[in-house]
Amino acid sequence: MTKKKEGFKGERFIYLPEELLLEYKKDPLIGNLYVRKIGFFPKVKSHYVEKEEGTDYAMLIHCIEGKGWYHIYDKTYPIQKNQYIIVPPHVPYSFEADSHDPWTIYWVHFCGKLTESFLSPNPAPQEILADEHVRQLVRIRLFEEIYSSFARGYIKEYLAYSSMCLYTFLSTFIFQEQFRHIDLPTHKENPFSTRVIYYLQEHVETNLTLKDLAEYFNYSESHFSTLFQKETGTSPIHYFTRLKIQKACQYIELTDMKLNEIAMRLGFEEQAYFSRVFTKVMGISPSAYRKKETDK
Repeated sequence: MTKKKEGFKGERFIYLPEELLLEYKKDPLIGNLYVRKIGFFPKVKSHYVEKEEGTDYAMLIHCIEGKGWYHIYDKTYPIQKNQYIIVPPHVPYSFEADSHDPWTIYWVHFCGKLTESFLSPNPAPQEILADEHVRQLVRIRLFEEIYSSFARGYIKEYLAYSSMCLYTFLSTFIFQEQFRHIDLPTHKENPFSTRVIYYLQEHVETNLTLKDLAEYFNYSESHFSTLFQKETGTSPIHYFTRLKIQKACQYIELTDMKLNEIAMRLGFEEQAYFSRVFTKVMGISPSAYRKKETDK
């Protein structure tokens, strides 16, 4: 099997020339903590990286689907959905996606004088609790904000802004307990459907089944579906599908992502199926929707 570092279907990543970063990091707003490279790899079969001498930067890998493994300090750890690792600089390591269930990962290389402050004391993968307080959507929005700003990093102010956002993004992992309990709905204050909808919104870029939802909220599938439909007038999966299409519309309107990239981002393995679902919900195909918004 051919092992690859990069070059996967649906991948996105950006980096800036080292010379530019060396010049910009003289600014303390940038030099204390800044992005070196950032990307998103969906279902990357054959993904493999080995650094026998380590690197001069740290790396965060956030696994949102599938699984893989990670080797560091002469020990190998499995990595799976809802886990992350922060690879320290100057330490040999290697990692690889699982051959049967390859991971989908967000990742960022980061450097700066404060890098050590954002490293984990435990090299093992860390859990991200998958409950209604996970705020995953907020975390992903932060990633996209950093990605978009870093893409404009040839302008110094955009690189500085990406650095400021990086503090918050990394903090959502290392201060997870605090991040999870800021400005959140409580069970007592919100009806059943509100909690479910919040959970669906946070997981809109993953694949959830009725069984997954029922198990998480501790109901049978039939009882869960009945309760949700009674409060909303629609089934949970139908509602979840509409959330995905709503998110797809945002990507079509606000980004230059290709339609197949949007489909994969939202958990549709085939673009043709995504197109059929989109057309059924919106009454217009994704390509026609993009043309209409572009003309507008």
